[in-house]
Amino acid sequence: MVMSLTPLGDALKEKLGKKGPLQQQVESAQAIEYATAVFEELFEKELAAEAKPLFLKNRTLTVTCGSSALAQEIRLNQAQIVKKINQKLGKKEVDRIRYLV
Repeated sequence: MVMSLTPLGDALKEKLGKKGPLQQQVESAQAIEYATAVFEELFEKELAAEAKPLFLKNRTLTVTCGSSALAQEIRLNQAQIVKKINQKLGKKEVDRIRYLV
């Protein structure tokens, strides 16, 4: 009996290629990473540091804000932020931002 082993890289590509829970976690982590970068691009360093993207669920990115002023800035710039995150992701994964103060 001869067993053939699948290289780890190929197995991961196959797993990640499917739209399963693992792929959703990867996309969520990427969205959080890109959201942090977009906040740093759009806002002053001190203000951007107060915005902490938490998670992506049902195409809504939840962000905790250090102040109501920051939440207001995110609200005013939501369309631009969402557009930039989706551009970085290469597809439309984020529709809106929910912010917690």
